[in-house]
Amino acid sequence: MNLADSQQCRWHAVSDGHALQTAALEIISVSAARSIQERGQFHLVLAGGNSPSKIYRGLRATQTDWAAWHLYFGDERCLPADDPARNSRMVGDAWLDSVPVPPLQVHAIAGELGAFQASRQYAETLRTVGDFDLVLLGLGEDGHTASLFPNHEWGAAPGSPDTLAVRDAPKPPPERVSMSAARLSRARQVLFLVSGESKRVAVSEWRAGKGIPARAIRPTSGVDILVESALLETPSGR
Repeated sequence: MNLADSQQCRWHAVSDGHALQTAALEIISVSAARSIQERGQFHLVLAGGNSPSKIYRGLRATQTDWAAWHLYFGDERCLPADDPARNSRMVGDAWLDSVPVPPLQVHAIAGELGAFQASRQYAETLRTVGDFDLVLLGLGEDGHTASLFPNHEWGAAPGSPDTLAVRDAPKPPPERVSMSAARLSRARQVLFLVSGESKRVAVSEWRAGKGIPARAIRPTSGVDILVESALLETPSGR
């Protein structure tokens, strides 16, 4: 993967996980209010995994016009729809089951159909969707984001499909569906959420310019990265 095009990064250090959650909630709320005021809708892509769940729980208290929210998923595991490891199930339990976002505006990935069919179906869902207002992403220990893993196709090239069927993910389950890097980059704002000691190497590689999947996300506005400050320290400075 040639990532010769530089990725514009704005690193925002926070003291700990709680501060990261507080900052993320503020960014999401401001983005929602601005998007609804300017365009009447808020199109948000959700990150999966464990870290964002506390942020989603915090969104329950947001004062907003929930009818204007349109929600999408950056990736999904190919598991039964009610499996607790599904991103859609996690988001429902943490947040969406408690707020009145219209169900037809929650665009889950039908991972239970298998990677190929679910990928094709989600590409059709995204076909008429323009630029997202905000994309939330995490960072894995190996530098992956969404389900874009090292040594796999990331869909970063111009003309890449909006979605990718992942058949051999290096962590379970092996079958997944992911938005491509190109589609995730079609956004007014991209926000990475990075916490936990296990992410130290990935953060170091990212900052050193190594070709990890997270560097393939290149919106024209650049990316914002909320990161625990300890992860930015060099070993000698710890």
